[in-house]
Amino acid sequence: MLYFARWKITLILLVVLAGVLATLPNFFSKSTLESWPDFMPKRQIVLGLDLQGGAYLLYEVDSEDYKQQQFRQLVGNVRQALRENPRIGYTGLGIQGDSVQVRIRDAAKIDEARARLNEQLNPLNTGVFGGQTVNEFQLDDQGDGLFRFTFTDDGLQQRLAKVVEQSIEVIRRRVDELGTTEPSIQRQGTDRILVEAPGESDPQRLKDIIGQTAQLTFHLVDDSMSPSQALQSRPPAGTMIVYGVEDQLPYLLDETPLLTGEELQDASVAFDQQTNEPVVNFRFNTAGARKFADVTRQNVNRPFAIVLDNEVISAPVIREPITGGSGQISGSFTVEGADNLAVLLRAGALPAKLNVIEERSVGPGLGADSIESGKIASYVGAAAVVIFMILTYGVFGVMSNVALIANVTLIFGVLTTLQATLTLPGIAGIVLTVGMAVDANVLIYERIREEMRAGRSAVSAIDAGYQRAMGTILDANITTLVAALILFFIGSGPVKGFAVTLMVGIFTTVFSAVTFSRFLVSTWYRRKRPSTLPI
Repeated sequence: MLYFARWKITLILLVVLAGVLATLPNFFSKSTLESWPDFMPKRQIVLGLDLQGGAYLLYEVDSEDYKQQQFRQLVGNVRQALRENPRIGYTGLGIQGDSVQVRIRDAAKIDEARARLNEQLNPLNTGVFGGQTVNEFQLDDQGDGLFRFTFTDDGLQQRLAKVVEQSIEVIRRRVDELGTTEPSIQRQGTDRILVEAPGESDPQRLKDIIGQTAQLTFHLVDDSMSPSQALQSRPPAGTMIVYGVEDQLPYLLDETPLLTGEELQDASVAFDQQTNEPVVNFRFNTAGARKFADVTRQNVNRPFAIVLDNEVISAPVIREPITGGSGQISGSFTVEGADNLAVLLRAGALPAKLNVIEERSVGPGLGADSIESGKIASYVGAAAVVIFMILTYGVFGVMSNVALIANVTLIFGVLTTLQATLTLPGIAGIVLTVGMAVDANVLIYERIREEMRAGRSAVSAIDAGYQRAMGTILDANITTLVAALILFFIGSGPVKGFAVTLMVGIFTTVFSAVTFSRFLVSTWYRRKRPSTLPI
């Protein structure tokens, strides 16, 4: 029936009002929005690179450079393992092509050497919660005391996936310094990273920022005075004040770092076996392990700070000497918080060389032209639709146009609220949505016409028209939604922008063309009470 309960009317009007309020800031400048009250929405829709202009960079991870880094670390680890007491004599330790090899001199100690070398295979967990374990390296016995390390396929693939993840985090921190609006940094394929910085027209500047290495250092906490006292007077010589990244509390630290991020080999999330709480395990390379052992042996029960880009990200206490080259950071971590800390630790420096394989600069003039062209296309299309609906369906066409305006407003409101990036293909998706919304109204109104010809009363024809057209409208929109989902998950860049606006438009179309349009027709009918419908 055409009856709407009060709560339904209230909900429909609130949804439309929310869309209007969310869309409203897009019609004002940022300086005007700053003067608005805090309870008013101030977000504006994010324009993509093709609309706003900016810089586009595509990086590729240099896998060979990364493999050589890992091989160099492996050579140091093997050397240390074989020199432990009792020492095992060896010769020919070094990198040979895509492998690391070593020859054991004493045939009687080959079994013991094999046991020590197997400890260097570096097992990797496939997930945060454990599960299947793969080794980064495999050890082959070539006979006559010759052993050869090579990468396993699964181990290398997992390592390169981590390299891309770490590089994205480092790049994100670097690009944020530009102050660009919503930079897009995402993986492309297995070993590429796409960086889009809207509003940044100088790719060279962007490359310089990305090329800077994040500085990770380890400092002892100075306990000669409290940080507040140091702030009020003057910090002791050789110390500095550094603030926490989350709590913004000051820390008084020794100015000279104990270790740097260059000596950190890995960091990963684990779970404490006693408390089952998330912790972060970190591991140094050979040189860093020696330094860390000496530092912790001399400073038991003293806190030390992990500093990333002049911000303290953690300040654990040294409970006992750590001689194995690895340690654990515990605290009131959530799984997500521990994982973030692990990523930050790993992101101290780019883990492998990144090569720029494509770069483009999109000028703001081209973006302005795109916006203007999109506006003209939208205005012409919308005007044609409005005129057609009024000429064809009269009063019902007017109500359809009101619902259409509400639909477009809701689309922009949702995109603004979600801070989804609007691209030129996204504008095409909105124009397509307008056509889909009108198509739904055409189905409803033609069904009402058929019911009127069949001799139904006005109210019965309206009710039957909406109910019987619903199945067709849902079928059409669901099939379109499936196509949009496929575009979103398989496509990239502009294709995703088109898919996002299309998906948002599908939901707003069903609401505006069915629910809101029916509410308008119901309100009109209750006031006019016509015996026949002007359709």
